Amino acid sequence: MSTHLAVVVALILASVDATHQDVVGELLLALEKAAVFFEKEFRHTNLDGVVGFQILNVEVKEALRRWPHTDPGNIHQISRVKRLVKRLNSIIAQAVLRLQESDPTYYREFEPILGADFWTVPHMWNTSNPALVYPAFREVECFDEKLSDKCMTLLLGTGKYNGTPCIVTNSCRNIMTRFGCPDYSLSHQLLYFMFGEMRGCYNILQGERRESRANLTDHDYKMIFCSNMMKCNVEFENNGFPIQRRDIFMENIMLCGMAGFSDFYKPSWLRRILTWQDSDLGCFRKDEKERSHGLERNLLGTTNSHKRVKRREKTLKGMLPKMYFDDRRL
Repeated sequence: MSTHLAVVVALILASVDATHQDVVGELLLALEKAAVFFEKEFRHTNLDGVVGFQILNVEVKEALRRWPHTDPGNIHQISRVKRLVKRLNSIIAQAVLRLQESDPTYYREFEPILGADFWTVPHMWNTSNPALVYPAFREVECFDEKLSDKCMTLLLGTGKYNGTPCIVTNSCRNIMTRFGCPDYSLSHQLLYFMFGEMRGCYNILQGERRESRANLTDHDYKMIFCSNMMKCNVEFENNGFPIQRRDIFMENIMLCGMAGFSDFYKPSWLRRILTWQDSDLGCFRKDEKERSHGLERNLLGTTNSHKRVKRREKTLKGMLPKMYFDDRRL
């Protein structure tokens, strides 16, 4: 959970105009504390956690790239970001070595995603579409972690087939495009398409035989998944942010944010997220600490000016009910 929260803060940092110095200072302080915690605990951090900090590192570097370096008012903040990047680079290198020694099999299977060059940041933005939500979610997860890992490693090229990437089996395609999946299977469906894009795999949907899916693109699936992940997050907020579901709430923001959905960057969610950080340890805890961070302004107004890609939501809206009920028969 700690990693998800830190990454979300970093994602938002990369979206905020550097001229909002009080806001930037608040976000940087949270990330600096998280880095201190990671430095102390990296020997006990699993692969997923290290990947999270690598994504955090990529996003912090993106913030540094976007901010104007000529404005004297930014000099102090830029110096802090540079120190943070240097610190993260050092800790991540140590953590990766530790993983290689402690869990060589898992490390080998997911080695590509541990590299900073694997992850890309969005340069074009979308928003989720409520018209694309499922009539209902399935009552249980669509697949387990073992099957998910198998499909991911085939895509990454670290599974069988002598290291050939972009292997998409019929079973993997079917489960990763199944509609109605809840919670972690839903977020892993999105992650699968993100891995495919970052690995340069453009064949995920080749061989699709369902007539109702014939015209769907990779982007369409991301739109459908994030629209449903937004529905989950809004329901979570309406239910008062229950502790047991905070992790999936944060995972949804992290993944859809990385996938280019700007409406996941809600100032009210950021304010709540920052209350979950232990001010002394730097980790993000599961117990509630209600305190105000004075972030009432619209932090993310700049995202509205980003270019948006053309969407096919009207068409998808009409197709989704039929495709959903086709899937329910599987």
